[in-house]
Parts: sequence; structure tokens; C-alpha cells
Amino acid sequence: MGRRYTLFTGQWTDLPLEEVARLAAGWGYDGLEIAVSGEHLDASRWDDDEYVEGRLEILRRHGLGCWAISNHLKGQAVCDDPIDERHRAIVEDRIWGDGDPEGVRQRAAQDLKDTARLARRMGVDVVVGFTGSSIWQYVAMFPPVPAERIEAGYTDFADRWNPILDVFDECGVRFAHEVHPSEIAYDHWSTVRTLEAIGHREAFGLNWDPSHMVWQDIDPVGFITDFADRIYHVDCKDTRMRTGNGRNGRLSSHLAWGDPHRGWDFVSAGRGDVPWEDCFRALAAIGYDGPISVEWEDARMDRLHGAREALEFLRRLDYPPATASFDAAFGKD
Repeated sequence: MGRRYTLFTGQWTDLPLEEVARLAAGWGYDGLEIAVSGEHLDASRWDDDEYVEGRLEILRRHGLGCWAISNHLKGQAVCDDPIDERHRAIVEDRIWGDGDPEGVRQRAAQDLKDTARLARRMGVDVVVGFTGSSIWQYVAMFPPVPAERIEAGYTDFADRWNPILDVFDECGVRFAHEVHPSEIAYDHWSTVRTLEAIGHREAFGLNWDPSHMVWQDIDPVGFITDFADRIYHVDCKDTRMRTGNGRNGRLSSHLAWGDPHRGWDFVSAGRGDVPWEDCFRALAAIGYDGPISVEWEDARMDRLHGAREALEFLRRLDYPPATASFDAAFGKD
């Protein structure tokens, strides 16, 4: 298939981009999905020619490409309610400002607009990220939540994201929302409703990451085929389930990653319960030809080992497509 494999840098922002590029190139990655976070990328500098060229030069120096950048952390703050100390820990001082919640949301929205502009300057046509959600807190639907409150949440999403998507359209860039608990779209039906809320505009699509589907009992293969025209990007992370003992629940009891009492954990690709072979066949069937990005997370494994191992595992699923029907040899008499 000749797929392009990239490493998502979001979990590596404690290292300079130069070092992450060096490591990724040494492991055999084709490129990076660069996070607008830490030192790696600063969307506010999108119009600084020297800055943009310097970031691209790092990639060239290590023989790497870039087909998507991401801005998960500021995207999270666009719609979230409440805005609190959790957001203070993940956004820069210029986004947090004085901490006034609406001010944080507005500055985060501006950063997403600037991310589209930065993507265009870098020659990238996909931005991956989160949206945040003002209604995730009501997921248990108790105390009882009026239908109007849920509808207001989707309206809030549309009101805040349509102006952002207008800039994406101007830039010729698409946004790939990562379907993920705590976001406006977190499973099949919330994704349907999210797309409806913005009129199915083409600027808004999906980042397919099966790790968030497996523990919710969402079929990651069916998700690919159901939303075939909206799969704009692919992130690969695995999930291992541990709910069979009757004590470990899917909501994981507020336990830290890696705790054996959790009902599930993220693990290195190939070491969990994602049906990768079927998923890759489905991606081929819908004609997805974008990058395959490794979002490496595993609380019990060294990341320097894991990032290499995950790439090796996923590359084994990359084989040439059929050029003829397998039964073509049975010619007509």
C-alpha cells in the first residue's frame, strides 16, 4: 500500500522537536504529526516566515514529512464548561490570561483559527484535535437532564466552531475531530448528531482512533465504513480490556493509568484488543490514503521501546493491494 507512517508528537513535548525528529527518523518513521504544544509548534507565529521555515527545516534535516498537525489542548478549551485548573495545566499563559472562562474559550478559538493558517503555511491540509463539550458532564443523565440542555450543548458547539471552520475553509484546510470521551462527539450517535449540528460542512471531519472505541464497545471497523467520507486522519493507539473479573469497570473508578484495578488501559499498538487487521482492510476499502500516525501511550512500557515497536507492528499490516480478483484464474471454458 505504501502508507506513510508518522509519530504524533503530543506525548513527546518534553523534548525539543529537533530531538523527536531525530528519534523518529532513526526508528524508520516517514514523518511527524506535530502538536501545537510546548516548543514543537506555536500557532500564534503562523505569519513569521523565519519561524515557519525553521520548523520545516527540522523536518527536512531528518528526511521527514508532515501531512497533519494537531491542536488538541486548545481545542479542548473552546467548548468546555467548566473551565478550571485542568485547563490551566494544558494551555499556555497567553491562552489562560486571567482565567476568566469565556476569555479562555475565545483565546483558544483564536488559536485554532491560527492553527489553520499555520497549517497552510506549512503545506499541511489537515489539523487534528479536540472540540471540548459543554454537555459531557451530563453523560450519566442524572440528575435528570432536560432534552433542551443537551440540544443547547450541540448549538453551543456549532456557534463556537462554525466561525473557526470558516477560517479553515479560507485556508483550504480540514479539521479532523478525534472522537473521544469528554468531546462533543465521543461515540457513534454523538458523532451523527455533531455532524448534523454543523450541517455536515466538509471542513469538519474525523480523526479515527480505535482506542477510544474499544472500551466503549463501539466497533472501530463499522465506524470506518459508517463515516467513510469523514475519515480525514488516522491515529493508532491500542486498548487492553480487563473487565472480566466482575470488579474492574469500564469507567475505571478514578484510578490512575496503569493501575491493575482499572477496567482498561491504553497500550502500545498490537498489544491490546483493537482488531487491527480488519481495521486496515476497512481503511483500504474506503480509499483512505492519508498518514497512519502512531499516538503512543502505554503506562507500563518505556516509550523509546514502544514507539519503535508500534511502528514495526503496524508496518506488518501494510501489503500491496490486489491487482485482480483472486478467482480470476478460473477462466471461462
